[in-house]
Amino acid sequence: MNPPADVSLSDEGGRRVLHFHGALTLSSIDDLPQRLGTIDVGQATIDLSDVSAMDTVGAWLVHRLVRDQGAEVTGASEQQRALIEEVSKADQMVKMRPDRTPPLYRVLDQIGTATILAGRTLVGLLGFFGALLISTWAVITHPRRFRFNAVVQQFEVVGVHALPIIGLMSFLVGIVIAQQGAVQLRQFGAEVFTINLIGRSAVKELGVLMTAIMVAGRSGSAFAAQIGSMKLNEEVDAMRTIGVSPMEALVLPRVLATVLMMPMLGFYAAMMAVLGGGVFTWLSLDIPPVTFIQRIREVVPMTDLWQTLIKAPVFGLIIAMAGCFQGIQVEGNAEAVGLRTTAAVVQAIFLVIVLDAFFAVFFTSVGWP
Repeated sequence: MNPPADVSLSDEGGRRVLHFHGALTLSSIDDLPQRLGTIDVGQATIDLSDVSAMDTVGAWLVHRLVRDQGAEVTGASEQQRALIEEVSKADQMVKMRPDRTPPLYRVLDQIGTATILAGRTLVGLLGFFGALLISTWAVITHPRRFRFNAVVQQFEVVGVHALPIIGLMSFLVGIVIAQQGAVQLRQFGAEVFTINLIGRSAVKELGVLMTAIMVAGRSGSAFAAQIGSMKLNEEVDAMRTIGVSPMEALVLPRVLATVLMMPMLGFYAAMMAVLGGGVFTWLSLDIPPVTFIQRIREVVPMTDLWQTLIKAPVFGLIIAMAGCFQGIQVEGNAEAVGLRTTAAVVQAIFLVIVLDAFFAVFFTSVGWP
């Protein structure tokens, strides 16, 4: 049984000495902290030579006196001194919040970080595109390595399963364009030009653009999640180990299927948007379907359709590459799959819109307004 802890204050040679007696342990310390609170310790010397035992509670009590009163410890054994030092290290103040950075510096830091990340991503996409070209050439020179079944399966996933949602979305977008256009044109008594608005906007821009956004959110994210999960499960490394190229087995079928299906989906979306606009003009503007179709044929040039068919495969290439590239970059844990999937969708949509702007300028410059 350890003796109870006690303390006494005395003057020795002109200096104040605080003597601890007994065991400075949890079971023996009793009301010692309260009694110390009533003693004016000042900068006294703490004498631990009569302490028989000490645990972390006693070490904390001594450390607090040293920290708050500036006292000096004497007579402590090596074990007691080591215990006090460990308690002192644990008591070091840890900042719960970093120093507040000025808003201007914080904004500049975020802009710089985003710029560096965008540059690295662009370089990575270019390198990925080069690897894709090499794999494509390898398949062309060795046709037996072409995975026909995988491409057909991706046709179904990217194209067939997307028909309902793309059709419904395009149909409703066509109705919205017709309704908003009619409201504005009615002010000038020119509701008939609503047909021009529907035909040119749907066939030239909105059909392929909305399709690209839908495919990016639907198929691009699926590509990133599928390949990312395989990367986490080390299936991609296993494929390399047995001599199977992940670019040929995973990336090329998805890219090829998306590139080939995008023109069909874009055309289908444009026709559904025109159909939605035609239904609205028939029911709300009393324009017969025959008149609507004749007017569409007059006002929509074939160059608008060619623009859609040219842009669609390029958009498909960008979407599939962004999804597969982000999937290959997954590493660490399952959280990375979600982050990379989000990045794939955002990058694909951003690049599609940027390329659409470049296409608009290019086609106008060559005489396809």
